[in-house]
Amino acid sequence: MIQASQPACTVYFDGGCPLCRREIAHYRALPGADAIEWVDAAGSDPVELGPGLARDTALARMHVRRKDGSLVSGAAAFAALWSSMPQYARLGRIASRPTVLAILEAGYRGFLLVRCIWRAP
Repeated sequence: MIQASQPACTVYFDGGCPLCRREIAHYRALPGADAIEWVDAAGSDPVELGPGLARDTALARMHVRRKDGSLVSGAAAFAALWSSMPQYARLGRIASRPTVLAILEAGYRGFLLVRCIWRAP
């Protein structure tokens, strides 16, 4: 989905993962989600991934391209997404703190180890 104005951020997610799809559907249903560009890395055209993000990399972890063009992944991507959504802005600020981010990243890496169970072939 291409928007007339620059999105608050662009979220790249794995649409082939049912759990990932469900979580993204939750965020997309919230007020303010229309200010975010949502890209299903599993089914998008490679040009939609933008510079510096290959499909296999995008499918391996959630990524967010911030408004300034910087790309973050994993727990930092969630913190960036949450910071861009009114309902999650406070959580985004908390999650962005280095110590909290490190703990969240460890949990996210653990999730990635079992995510293949839910990932569609």
